[in-house]
Amino acid sequence: MRYRDEAQRNRSRSFDRKGDADQFDAEITRRRQLGVLSSIDSSRETLDRFVIETWAPSAAVTVSAKTRQHYSSLYDFHIAPYLGEVPLQKLRPELIARWQADRLVDGAGRVSLGQALTLLRNILQRAVEAERIATNPASLVRKAKAPRRSEIRPLAPITVELLRRACGPRDATLLSALAYAGLRPSEALALRWEDIRDRTILVQRAIVLGGEDDTKNSQHRTVRLLAPLKADLAEWRMACGRPDGASPVFPTGRGDAWTVAAYQSWRRRSFLQAVRDSGSAHTTPYTLRHSFASLLLHEGRSVIYVARQLGHDARLTLTRYGHVIDELEDQPRVDAEEAIRQARSRADVPSQFPTGLRLVGESGEGASEVPAKEVLSEVEPDGFEPTTSCLQSRRSTS
Repeated sequence: MRYRDEAQRNRSRSFDRKGDADQFDAEITRRRQLGVLSSIDSSRETLDRFVIETWAPSAAVTVSAKTRQHYSSLYDFHIAPYLGEVPLQKLRPELIARWQADRLVDGAGRVSLGQALTLLRNILQRAVEAERIATNPASLVRKAKAPRRSEIRPLAPITVELLRRACGPRDATLLSALAYAGLRPSEALALRWEDIRDRTILVQRAIVLGGEDDTKNSQHRTVRLLAPLKADLAEWRMACGRPDGASPVFPTGRGDAWTVAAYQSWRRRSFLQAVRDSGSAHTTPYTLRHSFASLLLHEGRSVIYVARQLGHDARLTLTRYGHVIDELEDQPRVDAEEAIRQARSRADVPSQFPTGLRLVGESGEGASEVPAKEVLSEVEPDGFEPTTSCLQSRRSTS
């Protein structure tokens, strides 16, 4: 029996009896009329071929660029070298379970391997919908047990202040935004001066793969602007020469947008060096946002309030910070702003900035200063200029 598939490629199949060939011919005609002729020849289609020709083109337009990169990394590292050449029809639950077990023996991380199995399930579910296979074999495979999750240990304000003391002006202000506003690093790096308002910070974008994109969960929010952070931002804006509202709050050393390479370089060099210089335990820029949640819980704020400030749902907040809430039960409430002020006093953190903006041509005791409240406004006072550059810091931050 010879026929052409949907891609107009010549196909053939042999039968012992003419009646079977006639039935197959009738099935070919029926499936061609239904538009599902491709399922006839699915026995020869490998997983790699299905992903490249069918799954990837349709999935690429439904996810973000960062998710596409993550999927590509999982497939290329965990799936393709071991299952890529296997025909779809030969993928069985026992084969996939053995693949998972072999990867664990090889030392693959349980978290990334679990994500790879989820990706494989999604791919094979698409194969079911395209009538390449009858059932999804990966759905019958149980994921390997995830590693034990350590409870979150938020950094105390005194630790945050010691970190800030070991940084230059820009990085010290960036750490304040992470620890005292609960911003994700991608959100903080995408901030513009127009997002800094009188009492709140508007979080509406993030830096993803070197370009601006929506926030992680595509939800915009306003974050409470604590007085110490407001003062830090005001001083940093003065040091930057009072840029306009469309300018980034935290530019790179060259003044351009952050790329993945630039952020990773900053984290490895500047941030980790500050961690070592301050004598702090190992931490990451992302985990600084837990300090903001802890400050709000110490104030007695509700789980709903904290969840809205952090930009995720209340159930996740309760799961992550439940042990903190239990520890604070019946404890005296501590104002977040006062806790930061006391930490700065104890840490004896020197100002990273000049005491104010001076009148052109004036210096010494007669120099005028601009209050922090005016610095955050969009009005440019005549005759003022910054006394330091926003790119000046103790060490290179490029």
